[in-house]
Amino acid sequence: MGKARAATIHGIKACDTMKKARAWLDTHGVAHAFHDYKTLGVERVVLERWARAVGWETLLNRSGTTFRKLPDTDKTGLDEAKAIALMLAQPSMIKRPVLDVGGELIVGFKPEIYGKALG
Repeated sequence: MGKARAATIHGIKACDTMKKARAWLDTHGVAHAFHDYKTLGVERVVLERWARAVGWETLLNRSGTTFRKLPDTDKTGLDEAKAIALMLAQPSMIKRPVLDVGGELIVGFKPEIYGKALG
């Protein structure tokens, strides 16, 4: 059932987690498009839709070096608007991958979650 739905995986080409997720999709025969938001960017409306769907806290990659290198003033008082502005300015701060399967989002890569969602 899941294999018939359109899937797009969003992320950064060189990311190891992205490579694992894309390999999983390939191995399991899940046709998908790849959107590299580091080179192609990501639109504000898309980030806002994702934030509404999964929460900006889930979407913002606080463990990455890009976020950790931010000045403390940028890291404090975070809210959705500030987080979206940071992710727009530096797409590396978007947790990856973001897998969009027919409008349903899965953020991050865990094989068991992909298996359940994509059957």
